[in-house]
Amino acid sequence: MKIYNRKENDMAPLGQPDPYILKGNDGRYYLYATGGQLYSSDHLLEGWQYDGICLDMPGQKVCWAPSVLEIDGKYYMYYSSMDESCEDEHGQQIRVAVSDRPQGPFAYKKTILPAFSIDPHAVITPSGLYLFYCNNDYEAERAGTRIFCDKMTDPYTAEEKPKCVVWPTIDEEIYMKDRFRKGQHWHTIEGAFYFYLQGIHYLMYSGACYQNPTYFIGYSIAYGDEKADLRELEWKKYPDAGVYAPLLTKNEEMEGTGHNSLIFEDGKCFIVYHGRDYGDLDKKEDTRSARIDELHIDGEKLSIVGIRSVQNF
Repeated sequence: MKIYNRKENDMAPLGQPDPYILKGNDGRYYLYATGGQLYSSDHLLEGWQYDGICLDMPGQKVCWAPSVLEIDGKYYMYYSSMDESCEDEHGQQIRVAVSDRPQGPFAYKKTILPAFSIDPHAVITPSGLYLFYCNNDYEAERAGTRIFCDKMTDPYTAEEKPKCVVWPTIDEEIYMKDRFRKGQHWHTIEGAFYFYLQGIHYLMYSGACYQNPTYFIGYSIAYGDEKADLRELEWKKYPDAGVYAPLLTKNEEMEGTGHNSLIFEDGKCFIVYHGRDYGDLDKKEDTRSARIDELHIDGEKLSIVGIRSVQNF
């Protein structure tokens, strides 16, 4: 179901691409989206309102995929953006902004990684603070964007010992054929979201381009202690690196489904992701809207509950 529907005379954007959900220490739910958009509600499945732009990023443009982590009462927003003067399509850099409140405003503090780096997801585990993000490999057999993981020495600083943990392996992950040079098809794995449950580490991701028919959410798994260094785990795509078996892809209700986050509530898990109504691809404004469904976890097997009954609030 959609999280938010814009109403007449509403100033909210049409869509909420790359939605990231968080429950604040005030008990309210917050959803952050590309562009620095903020939405909030007292109830997970209803009552969402648009609260405006919550990120102050002077000298920057094109904010992508913010994710927020609470550490010792402060809220850290990790996002990617370009310098205002940048004209390179791969000029995105990962940065961090901080607020005392989940609703912001978030003030830019530091650039963590150089270009090209996008789609940050910072997580705290018993072994420390880690940052998942995406970077490019132009020379790989399947050239393209892939997911890396590095450990953080503090909320502002990476160890600079990253390891690639998920990379392209199938044709359905092709973003564009012959993108940068003839005969080299560009692949994309992006939008990392990590969680751990009962001896299994899960790393969710999106594959291909959101405009492509094969665009999807998939995931990798690794077995290990919750104290493990996330860079050293043996990550394996589920069910197999050579199989296109999406957790979520287009269906009769929508297309362009990807870039998710999760929230656990009342003994259930919910997946928040963006999707696009059919017929919206040609619109000038990005119409990928935030949607939420229940996610069922059964060991290695993840499945989405009720995806065929999408409805608007």
